[in-house]
Amino acid sequence: MKKHGKKFTAASAQVAADRTYSIEDAVPLAQKVKFAKFDETVELTLRLGVDPKHADQMVRGTVVLPHGLGKSKRVLAIAGGEKQKEALEAGADVVGGEEMVDKIQAGFMDFDAVVATPDMMRAVGKLGKVLGPRGLMPNPKTGTVTVDIAKAVKEIKAGKVEFRVDKTGIIHAPVGKMSFTSDFLIANAHALVESIVKAKPSAAKGKYLKSVTLSSTMGPGIRIDTTHIDVVVKH
Repeated sequence: MKKHGKKFTAASAQVAADRTYSIEDAVPLAQKVKFAKFDETVELTLRLGVDPKHADQMVRGTVVLPHGLGKSKRVLAIAGGEKQKEALEAGADVVGGEEMVDKIQAGFMDFDAVVATPDMMRAVGKLGKVLGPRGLMPNPKTGTVTVDIAKAVKEIKAGKVEFRVDKTGIIHAPVGKMSFTSDFLIANAHALVESIVKAKPSAAKGKYLKSVTLSSTMGPGIRIDTTHIDVVVKH
């Protein structure tokens, strides 16, 4: 059985195992029990009442967090002509056309997100095996394949988060850094949860949010009261 260190055990002791917390209470508690010496990422883990094996129960989407993630992503834009200029002006870090496909196939990976115009997807499609496993493949459903490439770049730079349910029915997504103010983390957490609730597939039956847990990179998980979330979302 895995043994936790003294600091983790001490932090866990301050989190009641027999209760759930509102997001407004969970965030300050996570910050209070923090013991790591680096600026941890704060993450939400949501277990959903869906069966991802069925295409009509897949949950995926994006949300622009109101206060970002605390780190600007390096964005690669694959486009041609005027669209390259638009992407650069919007803040893209690397811009290119079809030659970027060859460059990536040769090992270039100095980016955190990829956006592309629809006319480039015939070439970009060759990168499925390279970008797919890393979650970087452009997709129209997440707004990363678009004619409005400037908007796509700006949203990613502003803190756009992509979420996707895994094969076990769980979504993991960041909501900011431990150094953020509590208000910023609370607003980001609500924005993420509301987007996931809005993405509920019509084929999903029964309880949708089975459990929600807030945690930091090194800290203990804090269980969130999902009835409180449902009320907030409906409100």
